[in-house]
Amino acid sequence: MRAMSSTPHVPIVEADVLRSASRVLRIEAEAVKALASKLDTRFARACDLAANCQGRVVVTGMGKSGHVGGKIAATLASTGTPAFFLHPAEAGHGDLGMITKSDVVLAISNSGETPEVILLLPHLKRLGVPLIVMTGGLNSTLAKGADVVLDISVPEEACSLNLAPTASTTATLAMGDALAVALLDARGFDHTEFAKRHPSGSLGRQLLHVEDLMHTGDAIPRVHADTPLRDGLLEMSRKQLGMTVVVDDQDHILGVFTDGDLRRALDSAADVRTSVMRSVMTSNPKRIGPKDLAAAAVRLMEQHKITALPVADEDGKLIGALNIHDLFRAGVV
Repeated sequence: MRAMSSTPHVPIVEADVLRSASRVLRIEAEAVKALASKLDTRFARACDLAANCQGRVVVTGMGKSGHVGGKIAATLASTGTPAFFLHPAEAGHGDLGMITKSDVVLAISNSGETPEVILLLPHLKRLGVPLIVMTGGLNSTLAKGADVVLDISVPEEACSLNLAPTASTTATLAMGDALAVALLDARGFDHTEFAKRHPSGSLGRQLLHVEDLMHTGDAIPRVHADTPLRDGLLEMSRKQLGMTVVVDDQDHILGVFTDGDLRRALDSAADVRTSVMRSVMTSNPKRIGPKDLAAAAVRLMEQHKITALPVADEDGKLIGALNIHDLFRAGVV
């Protein structure tokens, strides 16, 4: 016989829960909105310290502030500001060695009196490491020991008991995002740089360039115009890209020979032993540049119903080869 659950049933009244949720969102939205009026020379100074840091921005905080700090560190790192999160309790047990004289520390504490974070102050002073503090306690111990203080104070928490960190953590997260994006803009960080840090993300895949995926050097299937068709077939088979590129003595692209060209050659009763590539190739083939987006290669292949492309430089010389399977493996298709 299955034991009866001892958890009491909680009656949910739709109007009540919607009212509660609406109140939370209103309070947190107001807390974030109020931050705009607190942006001043201190924020600019914090940006200057982080932007010109020769090491990394070390973010630290305890409890909910630590969770938010981890996200801020991740956002900084992914937008061009090298950063990592350091747990303040672990710092007191050896991880202080992660902080170097080249770093900047960003400490988060709503009260400004978090003991584990305060214990870091003497070490930071000895190293001469700049300290940015995000806090609601503007006269707190941490604030007094900081080089820059960013005010994240809120009039009330969204928790109906005014106890659980809710509006304060939302405000902290928003201030961290403001810092990261301001630094992103100051650095001139663009889509390409963002993609480099997100190679597994959809944006990263969309912004891959042909040169990131193309085959180069000996992996490029290539033959000359007077190469026998038999040898051209062997080259295409060895390189396994579904084509071979026909070039002149300076590696200028003259044409391509594909599976489709092979079928046409056989239909016309071409002699594999005596025919040369010039007579069976497709002249002036579609090609793409190394700096073009991989997504552009996909569109070109789809438009012309082909599965491989030679990659040419500005002078029309062969420098790479790209196959549809390369694009599939990279997640571009």
